[in-house]
Amino acid sequence: MTRRAVVTGASSGIGEAAARALRARGWDVVGVARRADRLAVLEAETGVVAHAADLTDGDAVAALAARLDETGGVDALVHVAGGARGSDRIEAGDPEDWRWMFEANVLSAQRLVASLLPAIRRAADVSGHADLLFVTSTAAQTAYPGGGGYNAAKAGEAMLVHALRQELNGEPLRVIEIAPGMVRTEEFSLNRFGGDHVAADKLYEGVEAPLVAADVADVIAYALDAPGHVNLDLVTMRPVAQSAQHLLARGPLTTR
Repeated sequence: MTRRAVVTGASSGIGEAAARALRARGWDVVGVARRADRLAVLEAETGVVAHAADLTDGDAVAALAARLDETGGVDALVHVAGGARGSDRIEAGDPEDWRWMFEANVLSAQRLVASLLPAIRRAADVSGHADLLFVTSTAAQTAYPGGGGYNAAKAGEAMLVHALRQELNGEPLRVIEIAPGMVRTEEFSLNRFGGDHVAADKLYEGVEAPLVAADVADVIAYALDAPGHVNLDLVTMRPVAQSAQHLLARGPLTTR
């Protein structure tokens, strides 16, 4: 039986890569993002069903849930949408950036769970299990200067995931967290630095083989396709050059 996943953030980066990877593995996929034009391209190329929505809008999330109920339900939520804004010290941070990060990373996750969980439960009753997967970040695990707002938002999302897993104990529902470290995508750092290409490129300067979106998508697809009794509670993944949040090798990787 073909399973159906909702993938948020599907217009670019990890979300788009996850939508493509799941389609390649035979999943039906509903791709959700704000940018309808980019979703239309993805739909034409892969067969992903496009659904344009702003997940910081409660009415938009409710409309997504209604559409899914009308068109066949959902077996898996893959929540990738979110992001960072700003790299200022806490004392200089813009409260509006912090507000957006909390809305985009934490409240969007809560809204999706509240709206989609009834359908996900129905899918589990039919197929034996269903999934809620969240892409957080190593920023949820380790603080760093200039990352306070993003650290706080992603830590909030991670705590939501941990609490949800406990609240759903006893149900055939897997709650999965994927926490990537440095991933080079076309937009994440560019958005964080307000469109400053120089600052965004400098972040990756000299780093041999940072992760790319497809690397994270492979892990997402594996987690969802694993046997139904196997739950990957937390997968922390980094490029080899990044041994810890603060320890990043710049230059060729060589043995000593």
